[in-house]
Formats: sequence, structure tokens, C-alpha cells
Amino acid sequence: MEEIDRRIVTLLARDGRMSFTDLARETGLSVSAVHQRVRRLEKRGVVRGYAAIIDHDAVGLPLTAFVSIKPIDPAAPDDAPERLAHLAAIEACHSVAGDESYILKVRVASPAALEDLLQQIRASANVSTRTTVVLSTPYEHRAPDVGPDAVSEPAASPDGPA
Repeated sequence: MEEIDRRIVTLLARDGRMSFTDLARETGLSVSAVHQRVRRLEKRGVVRGYAAIIDHDAVGLPLTAFVSIKPIDPAAPDDAPERLAHLAAIEACHSVAGDESYILKVRVASPAALEDLLQQIRASANVSTRTTVVLSTPYEHRAPDVGPDAVSEPAASPDGPA
């Protein structure tokens, strides 16, 4: 990935609503050149989308927890993500190495809601759970380091270099 594309990715990671005009000013490119580069980054899947960052306290979901799950029957199919996909309180599902199979990031309104969710998780996926409740979050949604050594170069595309 070219250095200018890394700069664009870094700027968009910090502010996904940054205009093409502001991106052009920050990179020294023309607006049309920035627009082309951003579209290419989107097409290549480097930039996969743009999202609003929500204040979960403000929308009534102040309790965050990490729930580690492992199957009760180790011989059972590894289909927990599919079995849990219908539970909207699960914000993220990470496959992990170690004793557990997955770690779920959940957001709920209260300890009682967390207890209900844990029951639903156990019943839906036939798993045991271990839960860690978040007390505070000093930082989250940090922009990634996309320096020269941080991103591997994708295979050459049929329409030439980026």
C-alpha cells in the first residue's frame, strides 16, 4: 500500500465523516485524486464502511461485559456464532485461542438484563459462560497504526496498481 493511501486510511479511521476537500488538504492531493483513491480503497476492501459511534449510556445500554463461552459438549459442532446471531445485545463475537472458544462483547441496560442475556446465550448455544463486567472504558475505537510495516500488500489487481 502506498504511503499516501496509508495517510488517507489513518485520517478516515480518525474521522470517517472527513470530507474529500479536507482529505485533499491533509494529503496535498486534489479532491478528485482523493475521491479516486478512497473509492479504490473501498473497492479493495481496505475501507469496509463508515459507522456512527454511539454513546451507549445515552441510549440506555450502560453495562458492557465480555462473555467467554465454551461448548458444554466439546464434540458438538462449532456453530455458536450462528446460534447467537439473533441476540442483538451481542455487539461482537471473537473466535479465540485458549480455554474458551469465543469471547462476546455485550451491551445491556442492567445487571438483570445481563443475567437474562447470559441465560439466553447458554440455552441458544449449549455453552458455559464466564463473564467480566466492564467498570469503565478509558479508550475505545482507536485509529489503527497503518504505518509501512502494519499493512501487508494485497495481490496485484487486474486493473493495475492502486
